[in-house]
Amino acid sequence: MHEHRKICGFDPCLFSPLTGTSVSTEEFLVFGPSEPIVAAPGGEAILPCSLFPVMSVENMEELRWFRSRFSEAVFVYRNQQEQKEEQMAKYSGRTWLVKDHFHQGKAALRIGNVQVSDSGIYVCFFKRGLFYEEAILELKVAVVGSVPEVHIKGPEDGGVCVVCMTSGWYPKPQVQWRDSRGEMLPASSENHIEDAEGLFSMKTTLVVRDSSLGNVTCSIFNPILGQEKAMAMFIPEPFFLQAFPWMPAFAVSVTMMGLLVLGSCCLLIREHLAKLKFQEQFQILCQLQESLQEGQVILRRICSFTAWRKAQLYAGSVTLDPDSAHPILAISQDRMSVRRKDTTTSLDGLFYVLGTEGISSGRCYWEVKIKNGFSSKWILGVCREDVESEGLYFESPEKGFWTVGQSSIGYWAYINRGRASLSLRQAPQSVGVFVDYSEGDISFYNMSDMSHIFSFHEASFSGTLFPYFNLRSGTVSMILKGRRGRRGGGGRGRRRGRRGRRGRSYCWFLCRSL
Repeated sequence: MHEHRKICGFDPCLFSPLTGTSVSTEEFLVFGPSEPIVAAPGGEAILPCSLFPVMSVENMEELRWFRSRFSEAVFVYRNQQEQKEEQMAKYSGRTWLVKDHFHQGKAALRIGNVQVSDSGIYVCFFKRGLFYEEAILELKVAVVGSVPEVHIKGPEDGGVCVVCMTSGWYPKPQVQWRDSRGEMLPASSENHIEDAEGLFSMKTTLVVRDSSLGNVTCSIFNPILGQEKAMAMFIPEPFFLQAFPWMPAFAVSVTMMGLLVLGSCCLLIREHLAKLKFQEQFQILCQLQESLQEGQVILRRICSFTAWRKAQLYAGSVTLDPDSAHPILAISQDRMSVRRKDTTTSLDGLFYVLGTEGISSGRCYWEVKIKNGFSSKWILGVCREDVESEGLYFESPEKGFWTVGQSSIGYWAYINRGRASLSLRQAPQSVGVFVDYSEGDISFYNMSDMSHIFSFHEASFSGTLFPYFNLRSGTVSMILKGRRGRRGGGGRGRRRGRRGRRGRSYCWFLCRSL
C-alpha cells in the first residue's frame, strides 16, 4: 500500500478548510505547524500534527513520522503499538509519541537529546483503512554560543590587530565588527571550525588604523533565533604609538618642514605668477580628459545594452519530450505546452515532463508562460539527466534539481536542507529561465514586471541538464515561449527515435558578448 503514497517536494501539501475543499466522512486532512520548529542541541523538540475534521486518532491504523523517504522512519505507531524494527538507528531510544490529545484529533512526536543532524524536513503520515494523508514539518536546530572574547594582539600591518573568538554556535553565526557609532568595519580575516557535534567556533581579526575610533565591538548573531552576543574593546592611545614608533619623530619633522615651507612661500609666489598661465592651460587639458572618460563610460553602456539586445535574439524555443511525461499530463501537438488531464490530486508520482534537448555547455534562455497559475501548484527549472524518477524525495540541488515554484502558501526556491521563501511584487504570469553552464549560474526572472526572482550561483553540476516542468495540482498549464532561429550549439537529446528523426528543436545559446 505504501507504494501509492502521495509524493511531495518541498511543497508543504497542506490544504486549508477555507479553500472550499469538500471532505467526505471517510476522508480527512492532516495539518502541521506553518512555521519551522526551533530546538537547541541536547534539548527537546515537539513535532505536532492534527486532523480535519476532528476525529479520534485512536482509530488510525498507522501513524508515521519520517524524513526524506518513507522508509527513513523516525517513529512508527501501527495497530496501537510502536514498531521499533522500522525506526532508523539514530532515533532509537529518544523518540516518544504524545497521546494526551488523541480524542481531539491531535498527535505529536517528541524527540529528546536533539542533535544538529536532526535539522531538516519531516513528514507526518496518518492512515485509516485505504485512505491516508500527509503533512510536512520543518525542524531547525539552533543554539547561541559563548560571549565573544576580545583581546588586542598587537601591532600589525600598519595598525593595531584586535582578535575576537567565540564557540558553541549553530548554525554558523554572522560576525560583525562595529565602531563606537555603530558603523560596520571590514574584518581582516574570519575563520570557523565545526566540531564533532556540529557546533561552530569562530575567530575573526580586525586591524584598526584610526586612533580616533576609541573602542570597537565584536558582534556574533544567530540568524534563526535572532539573538546576538557582543563584546567591546577599548584601544588605548599608547598601542597606536607602538604600532607607529616613528610618530614622535615624524611630528618634529613635520614642524620643521612647516617652518621651511613658510619661509619659501615668498619665493613660490613669484614662481606662481609665472606659472599661472601654464596652470590654466593644464586645467583645460584635465577637463578635456574628464570629458573623454565620461564619453567612454557612456559608450561602454551603449555597447553593453546593444550586446544584451543581441543576446535576446538568440533566445530560442524549448520543446517538450512526451516520452518523459507523467501519464496525467497532456502535451500539445507542437510540444510547446503542457496541462493536467485530471485536476484532482493523484498519489502515484511526480507529475513532470522534461525538455527534449539537453544543455551541456554555453548559455541558454527560455520563457515559460503560466496559465491559470494563481491558485495552482507548479515547479519549473532544470534537472540532471540521471535524477531519480520514482520514490519519495525533495527536489533540491543535492538531488539534481535547480527549481522555483508556487505552493498553496506562496512562492519558493527549493534549496538544500530546506526552502527559501520568495517575496514577489507581482504574481508571475511568465517566468524566464537563464542557464550559464560554464559559470554554474541558473537564474529565474519574473517577466510580468521584469524583476529578478532567484539565482543559484556557482551551482555544482556535471553532465547534461534538461528543462524541468512539474504541475502539482489545480488547472495550471505551462506554455513555452521563444523564437526559432539558426541552428546553434546545444546539449545532446534525451531520447532518439521516430519523433527525433522528424526534426529537433534547439535551445539557442546566448552570444559570447555577455
